[in-house]
Amino acid sequence: MATLVPLGTAATYGVLANTAITNTGLTVVAGDLGVSPAGAVTGFPPGTVTGTIHVNDAAAATAQADLLIGYANALVQPVTATVPTELGGTTLTPGVYNSASGTFGLNGTLTLDAQGNPNAVFIFKTNTTLITGATGNVSLINQAKSANVFWQVGSSATLGIGSTLRGSILAFTSITATTGAIVDGRLLALGAAVTLDTNTITVPALSTCSVVVQPVAGPVVVGQPTPVTAVVTCNGLPVSGASVTFNGGAAPVPATTNGSGIATGFLTFNTAGPATVTATVTAAGTGCACTGVVSAALPITVTPQPSCLVVVQPVVGPVVVGQPTSVSAVVTCNGLPVVGGSVTFTGGAVPVTVTTNLAGVATGSLTFNAAGAATITATVTAAGTGCACTGVASAPLPITVAPQTGPLSASPACWRVNLPFPIPSLFVATLTATLTPAQAGVTVTFYVSGLPVGTAVTNAAGVATLNAGLSILQISASTYTAVATVGGVTVQATNTLRPCFPPV
Repeated sequence: MATLVPLGTAATYGVLANTAITNTGLTVVAGDLGVSPAGAVTGFPPGTVTGTIHVNDAAAATAQADLLIGYANALVQPVTATVPTELGGTTLTPGVYNSASGTFGLNGTLTLDAQGNPNAVFIFKTNTTLITGATGNVSLINQAKSANVFWQVGSSATLGIGSTLRGSILAFTSITATTGAIVDGRLLALGAAVTLDTNTITVPALSTCSVVVQPVAGPVVVGQPTPVTAVVTCNGLPVSGASVTFNGGAAPVPATTNGSGIATGFLTFNTAGPATVTATVTAAGTGCACTGVVSAALPITVTPQPSCLVVVQPVVGPVVVGQPTSVSAVVTCNGLPVVGGSVTFTGGAVPVTVTTNLAGVATGSLTFNAAGAATITATVTAAGTGCACTGVASAPLPITVAPQTGPLSASPACWRVNLPFPIPSLFVATLTATLTPAQAGVTVTFYVSGLPVGTAVTNAAGVATLNAGLSILQISASTYTAVATVGGVTVQATNTLRPCFPPV
């Protein structure tokens, strides 16, 4: 696939030469004109230049250096197809083209079809010459743009009387535009002169890449990941698949733009006070020169971390569509557990509200209805404590929800005191999981409060049973989870865990 040829500062030049620019007649150059390193410009006036004329100055030298980089870029781009030497009367789609003869002629109309893509790029490569006749013409259709057409010429280019060329000629040696030739692009010569005669040369509109950081929603708190977004556009159209790096937090964060040109990441700030967020495009597969473009800085204010902290714990085991997933969060006030606080977990099909235990741990069960990326958040909705906990939310915990893969069911279970000799565990529960259809010899791992309590193997009926010893903290859990691997796919099931009656 052809990619945009970088011209750097040479992009503003309608005409650029090495040794001389010579003009006859009323040539009009809509753009800059320059020569470097030791050339001369003659014929202006009567010719006119709407931009700036640079003669052997630093700007022209920089433009020549940038032109060399662009020429090399075009030279090494892989060829899409080899086409006949004569381009007139043909229609081509975006790509990189050469000819078997190593030269191109244009006598007639060459149609370039962008197929509706305004960023489509066309590159024509010759080992020697490009020669257009009086009837030579380039026509652009379906959003093709002169700014995205490039002619890499191995020696010299000659434009016939009254011909019309679209795109930028990057010639290794020289360029001659005969009487009345029109160029919607640029005439850029690396090694020698450019000769003009009553021509019109118009620099095409430059591709404009824009990166804009969006306002941050909600407070930015020390130590808590803050979602940040940026929109990347090329001439107003979204750039998808671009690599964007967010800066301003404790560490840079990379992200990739989606189909709408939006990149999203999470920055963490370690210090309270004023700060800024910027986004830089580090790579973009587009016709727009986006790489290296930096957004304007977005000022933000980072607030100190509240004395009340809510942290969602990592989920143990797979999360499967339609199966309850045990989730837990720890609520602390100045580092001490908050007891009896109401915590609402969100992210699943419906919110779930539970209460923190003596350790400040709230444990609930969320069910997810769709596979893919998701997040879990815990918010304190009420807390009988001196800490200002109500309304405090955790950072979102990203998870991946797997599609439902197989029927593993867990039976309701209860725990009881392990009498007469509570060794090695003070409490015990019988945990049961059933695989349907029945399959013997499958190992099932049982979890309580997110921790494994043992394994059992299914019998001929597909049933795995474990007499699990539980600690005093584990009996506070309201559910347990069974996890197995069947046919290389992990399945799980969850059911209730309550006190037996009587509990002995």
